[in-house]
Amino acid sequence: MQAITHVGDLRAMAKRRVARAIFDYVDSGSYDEVTLHANSNDLAALRLRQRVMVDVSSRNLASTMLGQRVSMPVGLAPTGLTGIMHGDGEILAARAAERAGVPFCLSTMSICSIEDVRDAVTQPFWFQLYVMRDRAFSQSLIERAIAANCSALVLTLDLQIQGQRHRDIKNGLAVPPRLTLANALDIATKPSWAWGVMMGKRKSFGNLETQLAKAGNLKTLSEWIAGQFDPSLNWNDVAWVRRLWPGKLILKGVLNVDDARHAADSGADAIVVSNHGGRQLDGAPSSIAALPSIAAAVGDCVEIMFDGGIRSGQDVLRALALGAKSCLIGRAFLYGLGALGEAGVTATLDIIRKELDVAMALTGTRDVRDVTGDVLWNDTRTAA
Repeated sequence: MQAITHVGDLRAMAKRRVARAIFDYVDSGSYDEVTLHANSNDLAALRLRQRVMVDVSSRNLASTMLGQRVSMPVGLAPTGLTGIMHGDGEILAARAAERAGVPFCLSTMSICSIEDVRDAVTQPFWFQLYVMRDRAFSQSLIERAIAANCSALVLTLDLQIQGQRHRDIKNGLAVPPRLTLANALDIATKPSWAWGVMMGKRKSFGNLETQLAKAGNLKTLSEWIAGQFDPSLNWNDVAWVRRLWPGKLILKGVLNVDDARHAADSGADAIVVSNHGGRQLDGAPSSIAALPSIAAAVGDCVEIMFDGGIRSGQDVLRALALGAKSCLIGRAFLYGLGALGEAGVTATLDIIRKELDVAMALTGTRDVRDVTGDVLWNDTRTAA
């Protein structure tokens, strides 16, 4: 097997091994994918400031996220349908994260359920919630997360209406999948992926199984899901969740200062600067472009996390330099999962950890908790 040297190698491997409709679901963004590409391009445009003759023989990558000690300031973001990128994908990712000493967040729209993941790990994990039209069902998810001893609730704010993803429509991605001749031929060339998914604990949304029992079949469940995204969501709903949830609360999907101030005033413990991976409002700014002003406005009163385009340890360093305390990765770990299962998620985290360590050393940084804007090159400044 070819040596794996960066996350791009895992992406290429996953593209070969995973059914095209599923890979495209992970890889794509909404509409023309302008914001999707801006997330990565704007990060790459930030130049790092090399320093020399600084004693960096002893370096520390350990930090905290919401008071939890982590081996590096990186967590696995909530991602839907993880369990069809690889059979039992949520369990495998949670195990890899636990072993690496970083947080894992389970999506509402996961294949493995909250209880499946709880039974597979020894440490608490985070749970991501969508507030649906059926508030009683949303409340039941919160109660299940409490019962599973989840250590944080991540409330996603930016999916009141779903952005159109052209590749999903063309590939017939739905629940159940729309089987076309092209899909059937593609799946036939991915037997190990298909077998792994078929051998997984579940084939549908594990957290929604009670709704599946009511719906009677996957088609009506899919229709139920489509009707549950609620355009009436507002800050009163955040207050409702805050009353129900006794633990740490993270608000994900903040992209401007006014919303960040509302989030900070809502009783949240942290916010995630995020544009949903470029999968919602196409034409919105990249997450990294939005980060500095948000960090300046509310960074002293709420913990700032960052999500959007992280593919390397250098990207993590860039986000920390602009005001984030930690970062979440989504596509990066999914590429590893699709490529090599649990070992691939571990490989993703190992790659990012090593890149972050080297980038810190070459910018003269000894402790990840001390990263500031000084690690970025600024053409207008006079080198000191």
